[in-house]
Amino acid sequence: MIITVSFFVLMAAALLFGLRMLAGPTLADRVNALNGLLSVGTCAIAAQAVATRNGAFLPVLVVIALVGFVGTAMVARFIERRGR
Repeated sequence: MIITVSFFVLMAAALLFGLRMLAGPTLADRVNALNGLLSVGTCAIAAQAVATRNGAFLPVLVVIALVGFVGTAMVARFIERRGR
């Protein structure tokens, strides 16, 4: 029951992040929305792992989190340098 509710909340968050990505007037808004979508995706995978009691995808979550962090940091650096 709680896993089902969490999936619905994650779907709502993904929808709102997707709308923000489409409507975001700046590149920074779109990058933040993409980072939020990545976080929602990792939370959904973690919830699925809890629901099925299968931890096979947990190392994948670590890799996704690291790639998302590095990607966001690189785009932030690009935006910062572009402003000069």
